[in-house]
Amino acid sequence: MATAHDQTLPAGLAGYPADVAAGDLYRDAAPEVAAAWRQTAQGLQALREESGVAVQELVARQILDLGMAFRLTGEDEEREWPLSPMPLIIGAGEWAEVERGLIQRARLLEAVVEDIYGEGRLVADGHLPAALVAGSRYFARSMVGVAPRNAPHLHVYAVDLARGPQGQWRVLEDRIRLANGAGYALENRLALSRVTGGLLTQIGARRVAQFFSDLRGGIARACQRENPRIALLTPGRFNQSYPEQAHLARYLGFPLVEGRDLTVSDARVYVRTIAGPKRVDALWRWIDTNALDPLRFDARSAIGVPDLFEAMEHGGVTLANWPGAEVLEAPAFAAFMPRLFEVLLGEAPLLPNVATWWCGQPREAEDVRARLDDLMITPAFGQPVEGLPGGRPVAVRRLDPAARTALLAAMARRPVDYCGQEIVTLSTTPALVGESFAPRAFTVRAFVARNAAGAWTVMPGGFARLSSSGEIRTTLMGEGDMSADVCIVDRPDATAFGTPIAKAAAAPRQTALPQTVLRGGGILASQAADNLFWFGRYMERAETTVRLVRAVLGSSIEADAGAGHNPEVIARLVDLLVSWGAIAREDADGPVSKACHAALTDAARDGSVSALFAALRATGLTLRDRLTSDFWRIASRPLPTTDGHRPGVVLRAARELVERLSALSGLLAENFTLGPSRHFLDMGRRLERAVALCQTVRALAPQIETPEALGVLLDLSDSQITYRARYLAAPSLAPVLDMLLLDPANPRSLAFQAEALLGHIAALPALGEGNLPEPPLLEARALLAPLASLPVADWDVARIAETEQRLLALSDTIATRYFLQFEKTEPIKGSLLG
Repeated sequence: MATAHDQTLPAGLAGYPADVAAGDLYRDAAPEVAAAWRQTAQGLQALREESGVAVQELVARQILDLGMAFRLTGEDEEREWPLSPMPLIIGAGEWAEVERGLIQRARLLEAVVEDIYGEGRLVADGHLPAALVAGSRYFARSMVGVAPRNAPHLHVYAVDLARGPQGQWRVLEDRIRLANGAGYALENRLALSRVTGGLLTQIGARRVAQFFSDLRGGIARACQRENPRIALLTPGRFNQSYPEQAHLARYLGFPLVEGRDLTVSDARVYVRTIAGPKRVDALWRWIDTNALDPLRFDARSAIGVPDLFEAMEHGGVTLANWPGAEVLEAPAFAAFMPRLFEVLLGEAPLLPNVATWWCGQPREAEDVRARLDDLMITPAFGQPVEGLPGGRPVAVRRLDPAARTALLAAMARRPVDYCGQEIVTLSTTPALVGESFAPRAFTVRAFVARNAAGAWTVMPGGFARLSSSGEIRTTLMGEGDMSADVCIVDRPDATAFGTPIAKAAAAPRQTALPQTVLRGGGILASQAADNLFWFGRYMERAETTVRLVRAVLGSSIEADAGAGHNPEVIARLVDLLVSWGAIAREDADGPVSKACHAALTDAARDGSVSALFAALRATGLTLRDRLTSDFWRIASRPLPTTDGHRPGVVLRAARELVERLSALSGLLAENFTLGPSRHFLDMGRRLERAVALCQTVRALAPQIETPEALGVLLDLSDSQITYRARYLAAPSLAPVLDMLLLDPANPRSLAFQAEALLGHIAALPALGEGNLPEPPLLEARALLAPLASLPVADWDVARIAETEQRLLALSDTIATRYFLQFEKTEPIKGSLLG
């Protein structure tokens, strides 16, 4: 077999000798693999020279654009996904063996789960100890005898693989509960393809997109309707893999729902939407079985769906995967897999798992104690146990005497809680670290799913985890670890689906099966509508506060008379910041620039710009499947720094924030289709803007006829230029109030906001029969009527206050009609709406 180690690395990327940098994987690689690796290395070098920028930086930009992120266990803040520019390259011949082994293993896992929750012959005949099944924290006793209707138990699963230095592959861990990592595999490929252009195509890397189409078709096949609605059930934005879940939902076209979005009626599952309940045929669940239904499993669960078990039991919903299937994730099961292959399939395993001994059996426990220094000790059921800090596997030979003695004593007391596993020596692959290649130990997470025909299919790739320490004792990403795209490459004369690769590339693309043409953005869950509404409010509230700070410190048109010439106007504007919760009362009594600085930066104040941006980002996390990467990148930028509270510095920061918020507004206006999502997002903004205008006019009422007050009102409403173009004179009371309150052509006027609110509400679906108007529509009409019919002379402070109350009533009516009511949203402290 040809080797890669006798060839020279590309100039500039030769930080290690070729035979070291290439790693174990490429030393004895097949010719097509060695060639692909060299071609990729040369391509990365050419990209570095052409762009003048490190390839890692180019990849990092794409990661930022795609919004790729993850969260380390125990951390609240997300981190950017660490992706190596150099993919892990595996030959098609080698991968074909892995594929066969994975499909065989999937068949076995399905058979084992079916027996455990069905006939129970494996336990009855002595092939599995009862303690092994019942001892697993994932064993769901309630699911015994409850089987899916006309559907399999397993639809998709992930598996962690290790490759030894001599090329042998082993299964490290089955991941049946969650196939997490599939989204990162997709994102890795997207990011790398965008950075390297056609490089992956040139090396013959197989595409992974078909796998996701197969996955969707496989779940749909198990549903009862022709065009089923499939949703991704997420634990919520605080989950470690929430960014991945949002990306997968967006890519697959699945609604992203939480337990509180769903309800069960007549043994069927429905998602609460603004148009009423809509049936859900299948759920791709990303939460544990014990959290699915608080009425059947764990009563403490706050993320489940009451009565979901009833729907499952009666065949009213398909779940991928079927609850309880994760019982097989217990490491102790690995000790029995070789026997189960023979018993259930009559076959030897094509892809063996890491040698494992369960200490719940006396002879095996004795063997483990005899070979203690050669083994890893791991919890038998995947949960923390005595002697294993954090529940993670440990190499006994590395323990100090005290820890070793404590572990042995714990194993003697409860041997069933422990397993011994062989220590796996990992193969290495080249990773681009700095300007050089360095060998990194790796594992591969592969993915298997059923297609529309019900057959198992394997993703031609996956994602690799590259260890920074040379060892991988946990399957979670750790500090300093990297990920890599996994590319399966064919020989130049290989065939893809029976067609030579070269001919396949030149042949016309086959037309896909006809798809039903659809328009619109699909369903809008009530919780998502609520989040969109508040997202718009937070955004408008932040902009209003920034504009007020800018008006206090200096007019946006420097030649105009600014608020600084009238201390009374300034005092009233500062009091407005206090009432909005942007600053504390003691801040208002100090220098104006200090108060404005606090309004921008004091995160302890709920109404400050800093706190509002935090609320904006937090709410945006729940809408991650709806926001573009451009929007998310701008919204996630740190706020501009203000060194002290010098007026010029604070004013500069305020102007920069106005520009940023304007950019975000433009992105929302251009990238949200005209549908329910856009309606709720804009309704939040219109309500907040209208209330802010009412409150500002009332606050300045005692000074309303002064040039400074009128100038501030025009400045806050961004109407200075419009006013001057229309009147060619200094501001006066009646024209200014008419423009800001009653002019329907001014996008900042009160009348414009009312008309926009009415238009949005009228476009939303109605629930009642007889085509009668619903309460939000009636409230919106009542709000607009005086604005459309009364002259400016009839508008005094009392009428403006009455309009403000109508806006508050409209906000409550919208919430009552369209949002979830069992967990009513509370306005933030200091909000314009309360």
